[in-house]
Formats: sequence, C-alpha cells, structure tokens
Amino acid sequence: MRRYKDWLRQAKRKLQSAEWDLQGGFYEDACFSAQQAAELAAKALAESRRRLEVGHSVLAILQSLEDTPSELERAARVLDRYYIPTRYPNNWPAGAPMDYYDEETAREAIAFARLVIEYVEGKVG
Repeated sequence: MRRYKDWLRQAKRKLQSAEWDLQGGFYEDACFSAQQAAELAAKALAESRRRLEVGHSVLAILQSLEDTPSELERAARVLDRYYIPTRYPNNWPAGAPMDYYDEETAREAIAFARLVIEYVEGKVG
C-alpha cells in the first residue's frame, strides 16, 4: 500500500504547527517544525516512487530522487541546519536554543518548507 498521501498530509499539518509556533514567538520550534514539514514532504515524494528513505536530511532525500532544482537545494540546506540545534542547549556555547532564533529566521524556515511542500505536490499530483 502506497502511503505518500499520508506523508504529504502530515507534512502540511507540521507546517501549520510551525506557523502556530511562529505566532506564539517560539521561533526555535517554528524552525524545527519547518524542517520536519519539509522532511515529511521529501519522504512523501520518495514513497510515491516506491522508495523508503531513512534519515532526516531533506537535502539528501531530495538529491537521492532526481535532479533537484538549485532553489530547492538551497532551501533544503538551510532547513537541515534546524534539525538538531533548535532543540538542544549543548549545541551552543552558552544559553538555550530560544536565545538564537528570531522571527525573521522562523519566517524564512516556514517559507522554505512551503517551497518544498509545493514542489512535492507538483510532482505527486
């Protein structure tokens, strides 16, 4: 049974979660949720092609599938930077992740996640 539609639905929901985090000022969480939304969308594309992708790199997943447009590669590279440091204080020399993310960064992450989701939607129909 092909489940790519479920992966894509969950990606869209995770994007909504990122938007809620942004509204609440939880910028580090918005960035992480945006990365997760893009990862889920990339895995939807893989699933639609009967491939099981493991790992969490949006860029690696997209590159493993086809020629990824450079604009999408740039978005994936940025989003992949939000997978770990948005969650763990020991990724920073001092302070907590919430000290390192702002509204502008969160808005960019959400825009990049939306770009990935729209790309995937265009590929899977």
